[in-house]
Amino acid sequence: MALVGIARLASQSELLEAKRAVQYFEIPARSILNRTKPNMPFQWTINPYRGCEFGCVYCYARYTHEFMELDVHDFEDKIYAKSAAAHLLKQELARVGRIEHIAIGTATDPYQPAERRYARTRSILEVFARERGRFLGITTKSDLVLRDIDLLKEIARANVLGVNITITTLDEKLARLLEPRAPRPALRLETVRRLSKAGICVAVFPNPIMPGLTDGERQLDRLARAAHDAGALSFGGGPLFLMPSAQKVFLPFLEKHFPALAPRYREMYATSAYLSQTPRGREYKETLQQRVRRIRDRYGLASGFIEYRPELWIEEQLDLWSSPPSTTTSPAN
Repeated sequence: MALVGIARLASQSELLEAKRAVQYFEIPARSILNRTKPNMPFQWTINPYRGCEFGCVYCYARYTHEFMELDVHDFEDKIYAKSAAAHLLKQELARVGRIEHIAIGTATDPYQPAERRYARTRSILEVFARERGRFLGITTKSDLVLRDIDLLKEIARANVLGVNITITTLDEKLARLLEPRAPRPALRLETVRRLSKAGICVAVFPNPIMPGLTDGERQLDRLARAAHDAGALSFGGGPLFLMPSAQKVFLPFLEKHFPALAPRYREMYATSAYLSQTPRGREYKETLQQRVRRIRDRYGLASGFIEYRPELWIEEQLDLWSSPPSTTTSPAN
């Protein structure tokens, strides 16, 4: 059967570089900005890469490789860098309203190892550094974001910027199992500290919160306290979203490392990737939300995106800004 669409583009992509078992490709992109569904806390997303080398066993975005007719296990070993990312962004920004929120890194990490060589994310930030009056969020697990602290500071002077650092657990051994190629939790906390010291609004995301693995009261309390002490302003998380593609990796992982939990997960996610689709799942989600809210309040942390008035703010935005700085719900990783 002939390959079509994104699958055809993937099959024809030029191999850029191979490292260990990881292969890097460049893939043509027709667009770099993607419109989200209604009721999302942001209206546009940017993902400079397809695939993510960090190899998180729970990652929902593995389905994007299935679109290219690749195996879900190739998600961390075949990484596609989107070509002409900055050029496309310059062309497409005109259709984005000034009050609309843009989120970078919603499906794959914009600061995964491929970024060190191909700098797609940095090229995108260079475009935003020349913008005024935008609302922008970046979500990452990587300390590589510190490389771009000069651009982040410049963007934050004229746009509302938030950087979200995902830390699922402070347990180094558990983190290595769940996120085998991602930076250690201690490095991520230090990244929070350095971003905060540079004046960047930074949040810590404990996403996804996994039943029986990372959802304990003491675990979340310890993480929230560490986030607060490092200078984070916001802390928020929700339960695991387990797509069928992710189940192919995550459930065998549980069978191997946490066999006692596997039957519970199979039951909870048997009919939907969302816990809220079952009575037991809804009850768990409500209990978890209360727990996170209680812990967040304990340390005076906001629940989401921090809105502030930038130093350089265009007149059109001042007309829209009639209330004091506030917080709005922030995206999950």
